[in-house]
Amino acid sequence: MVLCPQIQGGNGDVTITNDGATILKQMQVLHPAARMLVELSKAQDIEAGDGTTTVVVIAGSLLNAAAKLLERGIHPTTVSESFELASRKAVEILSGMSTPLALNDRESLLKSATTSLNSKVVSQYSNLLAPISVDAVLKVINPSVVDNVDLRDIRIVKKLGGTVEDTELVEGLVLQQKISHLAGGISQVEKAKIGLLQFCISPPKTDMENQVIVSDYAQMDRVLREERQYILEICKKIKKAGCNVLLIQKSILRDAVNDLALHFLSKMKILVVRDIERDEIEFICKSIGCKPIASLDHFNPDMLASAELVEEVSVGTSKVVKITGVSNPGNTVSVLVRGSNKLVLEEADRSLHDALCVIRCLVKKRALIAGGGAPEIEVALRLAEYSQTLTSMDAYCVRAFAEALEIIPYTLAENAGLNPIATVTELRNRHAQGEVTAGINVRKGTVTNILEENVLQPLLVSTSAVQLASETVRSILKIDDIVNTR
Repeated sequence: MVLCPQIQGGNGDVTITNDGATILKQMQVLHPAARMLVELSKAQDIEAGDGTTTVVVIAGSLLNAAAKLLERGIHPTTVSESFELASRKAVEILSGMSTPLALNDRESLLKSATTSLNSKVVSQYSNLLAPISVDAVLKVINPSVVDNVDLRDIRIVKKLGGTVEDTELVEGLVLQQKISHLAGGISQVEKAKIGLLQFCISPPKTDMENQVIVSDYAQMDRVLREERQYILEICKKIKKAGCNVLLIQKSILRDAVNDLALHFLSKMKILVVRDIERDEIEFICKSIGCKPIASLDHFNPDMLASAELVEEVSVGTSKVVKITGVSNPGNTVSVLVRGSNKLVLEEADRSLHDALCVIRCLVKKRALIAGGGAPEIEVALRLAEYSQTLTSMDAYCVRAFAEALEIIPYTLAENAGLNPIATVTELRNRHAQGEVTAGINVRKGTVTNILEENVLQPLLVSTSAVQLASETVRSILKIDDIVNTR
């Protein structure tokens, strides 16, 4: 069972999540040092995408250790420098106990994504969301040359209705806009030729200060005939280019497309999707290989994209447009996330984002490490041994740093309903006997070889958490006073 807080905003909106970054982002934190912890969580979210709770818990434990050291008369600068030394040594230890990973090892990638999802509210769907996150990342990168992933190439579309089990990965494009239907309009096109318009198919308007006065019916008829002819010529040019699916960008100056234009396009069997947002243009072009067309003179066949199928699909209480079978696909994918209510939908989105970030971590630093508190307790033991080789105050401070890291297995045991003191003691003994991969098995309620339980996480998540927490604590130690300004 995953325990989560319920956060209620000032406008009455409720959020149920155990994602550390989300909780801290929505809390109204006033104390400057506490704000630094919020920024720490954001930094971990940007760097690794997962471990946002871990990094704050470690920072809190290090601050507690630092406070005890200061009470004993050790200078803040000495504590800060010792913590930096311990942080560097901890990263070395973590790197030494990691296992290299190849991106074609799909099974290990799935284990890492599943480990990330197992602590979430939607953990029961990890067997579905983990493969989706792995496939999504692998489809948007070139594993042989790329050492990072741009998650903007993975578009997540959230739709109410159904359950999280209905979530799917779409190799193509999913648009939230609906098809513009008229009488006899079409909702599906095979062998589509897709054009993306950035100009309007509607009659021009006068300047803001001007107006046109029509004094009799003959002039009115002439205006209507001219308008009809103007729009018809545009539609004929579009049809002549071979286009049968038209995506029209939203316009703020006038109607992007009017009813008369929709009527002509419907008669020509051209499917129309309007109100495409300006910030969607780049992703659409990259996904289906089309080029945005800014004027009618540039509407040529070579500006169009090809796809096997464009169709409108009912999703819950609304509809989406799917474009699949793209001839020249870019390195992008879309994920259609489903949920029975808004709270579940938002949490599924956050959980999927964390799983995607875990796979991104493995692309950036291709190494895995055991989970379940195993790395933290191993680092604590090894740092304690290392502190015995040091002299003066450094030895005392490094040992305090090592003991502070035991907060992670302690908290993990406590959250699992185990006796934290007994569990951490057993875990420490197992690691002292050389069992580097011994960790807390939450399902069995005991300490086991955590690798056999497939609890794995990226090395970058652990190293980033230790480094960022250490940096933040060192920054706080350097603060002498707080001055309020207006």
